[in-house]
Amino acid sequence: MKLIRLLLKSSWLGVAFATFTGLLSGASSAGLIATINFVLRGTELPKSLLGWSFVGLCCLLAVSTTASQALIARLAQRVVLNLQLHLTRCILACRLCHLEEIGAPRLLATLTEDVQAISNASFAVSNLCISVALIIGCFFYLSWLSLNLFCLMFVFTVLGISSQNFLIARGRKFIKLAREQQDKLFQHFQTTTEGIKELKLHHQRRQAFLVEDLQASAIIFQHQRMMATDLFSLAAGSGLLLFFIPIGLLIFVLSPLFNISFSVVSGYVLTIVFMISPLRILLTSLPIISQASVALEKIESLGLFLVAQTTEPEQANLLDYQLKWKSLTLAGVTHRYRGEREDSNFILGPINLTFYPGELVFVVGGNGSGKSTLVKLLTGLYVAETGVIEFDEQPITDANLEWYRQQFSVVFSDFYLFDRLLGLDNPHLNSQIQDYLVQLQLDHKVTVNEGVLSTTALSQGQRKRLALLTAYMENRAIYVFDEWASDQDPVFKDIFYTQLLPKLKHQGKTVFAISHDDRYFDRADRIIKLDYGKVLCDKRL
Repeated sequence: MKLIRLLLKSSWLGVAFATFTGLLSGASSAGLIATINFVLRGTELPKSLLGWSFVGLCCLLAVSTTASQALIARLAQRVVLNLQLHLTRCILACRLCHLEEIGAPRLLATLTEDVQAISNASFAVSNLCISVALIIGCFFYLSWLSLNLFCLMFVFTVLGISSQNFLIARGRKFIKLAREQQDKLFQHFQTTTEGIKELKLHHQRRQAFLVEDLQASAIIFQHQRMMATDLFSLAAGSGLLLFFIPIGLLIFVLSPLFNISFSVVSGYVLTIVFMISPLRILLTSLPIISQASVALEKIESLGLFLVAQTTEPEQANLLDYQLKWKSLTLAGVTHRYRGEREDSNFILGPINLTFYPGELVFVVGGNGSGKSTLVKLLTGLYVAETGVIEFDEQPITDANLEWYRQQFSVVFSDFYLFDRLLGLDNPHLNSQIQDYLVQLQLDHKVTVNEGVLSTTALSQGQRKRLALLTAYMENRAIYVFDEWASDQDPVFKDIFYTQLLPKLKHQGKTVFAISHDDRYFDRADRIIKLDYGKVLCDKRL
């Protein structure tokens, strides 16, 4: 079982100790049954000895059961934490183009639903271990009472478990199908939140989405989960017969036929009845364990895929940015990705451009011309399929790609605004931020206390100004603004082009501005125009 193997891999010593305490719990339970049976049979052993044995076994049962459950639960929670951290590291290290292929819904489903399924299975694993140990202990006691009867019961149990495994395997297949459908549901949930304005404004579109997409996927998911639940319920119900049928055979058939003593019959009946409770726990735990196993398979497949696509080594000591540089060259750089038509590939490039410090470069072109893709190539978020990028005549490879990215500060068109200024270590941080807030006309809206923004619930234009503030504080050598001014009012748009960009340029920064504001093109040192992935012109002003 994958979950058990994962626990062993995490800490085999912890699993071994938990298993030992679980077996001790099962043995003490079997000892209690034997003690009770001795008393009922009227054994010659002293009553005081049996009484103290009963008390001791009860204490041992309580301690061993608590220890086993606590150990397995702690170990499982540690595994869940490690999985979350491992997947997050893989996502952060994976190349952007591969993350875009996977899609946010699948990543979110894995980080939330799959990891939560494993967390839910932690106590199920603990109960499973104790129940199995208890059943094994009872089996030893039954074999001591009568080996012949035990062999007959063991054969009957093996046949029953084999039939149950068929039902459990079928249920697990439906769980896997439901988990695949869950990725589609997450995609529809994402559509609900991100496309809420468009759905509200078009009744027919909203109804079609609800019925044809969301409801259809939800019904399929529900059907597959119900089929799995029905099969597991059937396995659980039929599993109880594994113990009641032997009781009936023993009392009504075997005992009269072979003249089995009352003490053996009563011992078997009492022990089998006692085993029903752990069996019920075992059978109810199997669906949870199976769901966790399927979730672990999804996590493993995603994790292996992410690791396979990750070629960015850790460079903790080499991530400093350098403010002094001489040139940035793109030589024969190309990138291929799917265009609007699925049967055609859009190719950006080949790009042959060289940039220098202190340049203000406007990148222009129509929608779909490749401007945003050029930015991702330029900043190292996309890796060129052909050609080479050189920074100060140093080729950018997998070995120094992470270092190269640290030279850029970017505000994307679909930027994300963090609620605190992460990764900024500056003793004059608060005073500098206050100056920038005044310059960006946000001092009456936002305050910053120890790097934490008082609010991010602002208009889109104001949020972009906060993103610009973060870029200022990073103090990188190269700045990139992707349609930054598109959400600004006319007054602040003018401030951006006539004051903020020239100020960065005068500081020796190279600035790339993707823009459609042709009235400000005369402010640029250089205009690069793209059309369907090709550089139409590279004009210096």
